[in-house]
Amino acid sequence: MNTTKKIVLALAIFSLISCKSDMRDLDKYFADAKKIPAQQIEPLPEINSPEVFIYEAEDFRDPFSNDLAVTEEQDIKPVITKDGIGPNTNRRKEMLETYPLDSLYMVGTYMQEGSYWGLIEDPEGGVTRVAVSQHLGQNYGEIIKIEEDQITVSEWLSDGLGGWTKREASIALREE
Repeated sequence: MNTTKKIVLALAIFSLISCKSDMRDLDKYFADAKKIPAQQIEPLPEINSPEVFIYEAEDFRDPFSNDLAVTEEQDIKPVITKDGIGPNTNRRKEMLETYPLDSLYMVGTYMQEGSYWGLIEDPEGGVTRVAVSQHLGQNYGEIIKIEEDQITVSEWLSDGLGGWTKREASIALREE
């Protein structure tokens, strides 16, 4: 008989010897656990019904409706800028146009060759150098002026009826 067979046989014998069927400690644990009286489960809390509100403003626009239908009495006309122009929707978007304007922060400026450059921090913590005529924000914003303490942006806003309105906004220098 070779040594490998002897070792396997010895391991099998030792493993069979170590197996006991003595489970007195487990039986004692279950016997003790059965002696403990069961506790009563707490009742579920009472659920309060929500307060019912009846919307009684029939004369106003439904706040839950997403339609932009214009009634005759509203007489809303689309606001189209001079010559019917709006934003250039065919140009390639710049990196800072993926963020809303109110999520961008001005963190500094520097002057190079007689003009200011702005430093804008995006919500992810990246800082980008910007100049006049670059675009940022989600409303087709274009930088029209960079000063030491603020950047002025011209944005195009859609009225939802095919017209466009231009407005100015500014990003102030963030004080830390």
